[in-house]
Amino acid sequence: MGLTPSEINQVLPRNLMFLKDDDLLIDNYHALCNYGVPRSMIGKIYMEARDVFSYDHGVLYSKLLAYEDLGLNHNSVVKVIMSNPSFLIGSVNGDFVKLLDLLKSSEIDFKWIEERLSYKNSYNWSRMLQFLSFISEIACSKENLKNLMRRHPQLLVEDSGRTAINLVGILLKMGSTGKEISSFLLQFPRVQIGTFVKNLRQGLLFLIEIEMDANDINKIVCEHPLLLGFCSLKKPTSILSMLKVGKKRLCNHIKEDPNRLKKWAMGSKVEPLPNSGDNQKSFMQKTEFLLNVGFIENSDKFNKALKVFRGKGGELQERFDCFVEAGLDRKDVTEIIKVAPQVLNQTKHMIEQKIDFLVNEMCYPISSLVAFPQCICYTVERAKLRLAMYTWLKDEGAPELALSTILSCSENAFVTRYIKNHPGGLEVWENLKKQDSV
Repeated sequence: MGLTPSEINQVLPRNLMFLKDDDLLIDNYHALCNYGVPRSMIGKIYMEARDVFSYDHGVLYSKLLAYEDLGLNHNSVVKVIMSNPSFLIGSVNGDFVKLLDLLKSSEIDFKWIEERLSYKNSYNWSRMLQFLSFISEIACSKENLKNLMRRHPQLLVEDSGRTAINLVGILLKMGSTGKEISSFLLQFPRVQIGTFVKNLRQGLLFLIEIEMDANDINKIVCEHPLLLGFCSLKKPTSILSMLKVGKKRLCNHIKEDPNRLKKWAMGSKVEPLPNSGDNQKSFMQKTEFLLNVGFIENSDKFNKALKVFRGKGGELQERFDCFVEAGLDRKDVTEIIKVAPQVLNQTKHMIEQKIDFLVNEMCYPISSLVAFPQCICYTVERAKLRLAMYTWLKDEGAPELALSTILSCSENAFVTRYIKNHPGGLEVWENLKKQDSV
């Protein structure tokens, strides 16, 4: 019957010396053999639907005939019950009947599905019905659905349609229409759908990780699903390193021609992209900016600032202007940059946010930045936590501390030097940290 020794030990009747003494067991065994079920597969039915072997004479055969009455041929019935032995218990499976009715109404021959069924697998016919019903709604025409099932029955059979449902769900979420999905499925390649969907997801994550705009991602996925499903892409970090480009240029490169993704599949050799000239242009902009605000060319401070600056040179001036618009003199801002050029590595929005916090929330004068420009480099969360703790310490009689002292020392040093010296200080510090994390 195809059972292993360990399985046999579990199922042997304890009250019999010979199996032939169980008339119903032997009768139903012969009924399955005579119907055409391979002897080596009968053990699967015994393990999954043991009640079948207790049926009275003729009952099992009538159940097999009931599936033939649905329009299935002999071989189809064998495959269906072998993949789902529970179908032989109770009445004919309702979802399976609904699926057959849907196939018939769409003029789809069950043999196209049956050819893909395997004795070794079990199938969720309810989910297959769900997939076929959904596809029938978006496939636009009966002829399209018929052609789809004839060409690609694996969409329905593989994983009982679960993976295919996930695939359609991804395309719908990206903005594809029913008509576009129908056209795509008709072109679906003869590959394992599980592998295809895995590649598609990896391609989608690739585009997200290189920070491509959401609308551009949707467009590429909707217009090039076959491309993404065929490519098993290398990791974004590897591609960026091999191409020697940044994320923004990589995004533009893909948008110009999405087919370039094929060149970055696993196992392919990736050549660096030609120099775009952007780096040289940015370097010239940084140089021009420093000269305009009063740096001396090739001085130590000039060269230090060039090395520290990150990002595009064209963005430095608007970041510089943030400090001027906040009330600082241009000369003071220049001195700030000479002392701490890294302050201009932050975006205009971030600089404005930190200045607003320092001046309007914590009531420090804008001139505090001249004395301690590095304070603008700390996160708002760190500054808020430290300054809130310092406010409590002052109320407890602690001496005045410079802004640089409050922010620059490590957390361990801050706790040891200032908080532990006051009863209840540690409790207040922990409560403030909890509030900050909420």
